Amino acid sequence: MNDLPPAGAPTGDIAEVPVAQPNRVPYAGPVAGLPPQTGMTTDTAVFTEAYAVIPRTVMRDIVTSYLPGWTGMRMWMIARPLSGFAETFSQYIVELAEGGGSDNPDDDPEIQHALFVTGGEMSVTIDGAEHLLRPGGFAYVPPGTIWSVKNTTPGNTGFHWWRKRWQPVEGVRRPDPIIAQEQDIAPSMMPDTDGAWGTTRFMDPADLRHDMHITVVTFKPGGSIPFAETHVMEHGLFVLEGKAVYRLNRDWVEVGPGDFMWLRAFCPQACYAGGPGPFRYLLYKDVNRHAPMWPNR
Repeated sequence: MNDLPPAGAPTGDIAEVPVAQPNRVPYAGPVAGLPPQTGMTTDTAVFTEAYAVIPRTVMRDIVTSYLPGWTGMRMWMIARPLSGFAETFSQYIVELAEGGGSDNPDDDPEIQHALFVTGGEMSVTIDGAEHLLRPGGFAYVPPGTIWSVKNTTPGNTGFHWWRKRWQPVEGVRRPDPIIAQEQDIAPSMMPDTDGAWGTTRFMDPADLRHDMHITVVTFKPGGSIPFAETHVMEHGLFVLEGKAVYRLNRDWVEVGPGDFMWLRAFCPQACYAGGPGPFRYLLYKDVNRHAPMWPNR
């Protein structure tokens, strides 16, 4: 999932294997392995009442999880619903060994899924149709859909996996599956930014069947969010490339490739992209539905 195999991976764990991907857009992933005993325990990891920062350097072997019904997989669970915090979604970073996967990734028929491949290649079958996803590949799986995942290529595959309970609305049918490739989608440029800020959209913002959006946000060096966004949408932001100083509530935090930010509703946010290259991140947000009057309903 990153460019180098993790150091210090224990015997039997999935070791990360670099995959040749000419002209690919870089996608950062966890460090894995374990730091030496001489390593410092200070880090940028923080959990507050309004936001959390989970830096790449703390995504190590000892914090991985596994799931029933899967083979050759491990994952970093970087977001899950927490009462009083972000409550709508979970987000995993999954590593699949060669031949690993699942014929029944999730048996909850109310859950919708989104996948974004960061390294290697994998086969995703949705309602009997097979698709091969390479880095930058995206798949949306509607609720109640039969689907499966398998790493059919040499070496490891890495991908992000979002899960959210779809909120039905009378007269609104469930969304259709989506297969897309980031590199094939022209970013939508934010107005009045002179091309400094763009968003690659995998879902149509006008399609009200969707109650979540997954996008890739890109800032040119020096680009910024020039005001403190304060809104109802929860966010998961995973940095794919570059660096920035990000405002989270009252704090300014420097973030870089592989870092994850998790924001509850109404947490103020802004950023300055630091360069020298573009600053890019995966963004989750919940959209297009009434606010529930009771928690988790």
